[in-house]
Amino acid sequence: MACSAATSVAALISSNPRACVVSKNSISSQSISLASSFSGRPFVYRVPRALSSSSSSKRRSLIVRASELPLVGNTAPDFEAEAVFDQEFIKVKLSEYTGKKYVILFFYPLDFTFVCPTEITAFSDRYEEFQKLNTEVLGVSIDSVFSHLAWVQTDRKSGGLGDLNYPLISDVTKSISKSYGVLIPDQEFDI
Repeated sequence: MACSAATSVAALISSNPRACVVSKNSISSQSISLASSFSGRPFVYRVPRALSSSSSSKRRSLIVRASELPLVGNTAPDFEAEAVFDQEFIKVKLSEYTGKKYVILFFYPLDFTFVCPTEITAFSDRYEEFQKLNTEVLGVSIDSVFSHLAWVQTDRKSGGLGDLNYPLISDVTKSISKSYGVLIPDQEFDI
């Protein structure tokens, strides 16, 4: 994900109702949260940094703290929400897929923004390959279903997505995004 690696998050939810959830909030320039399943205590790991370009020969370390619960192996938070699929409004419930299919659940900030739509359309373009692997794709943003509909009704040459082979889920209440920890607390905003 070249263009929006800093803004999009993906999770692969297995057919077992457990999930491998990756959150961009677990990685920042100051700390990296690593899950420690051995105890409830935070795990601290020092990562050596490259030498600075100055003439100083001091090595700098990055302190890594894991103070949150481990994400890998936790049950994926269930949700039910409105979505746009095939130019219609539908309801999507995650629990309808878990136990039956793998699910790729990805998050992006807003429709019609500088997030790379090529990544969103690439999932659609390769949808048949995901189907062969018994995998469903679900996209989530905090935009409304009306914004999603407008974006899929705009063709790709004009900055839209065109028809997609999977649903775009609306999370206007931000409940899904919060439950997966993908919102940056200092940058939350209302639309």
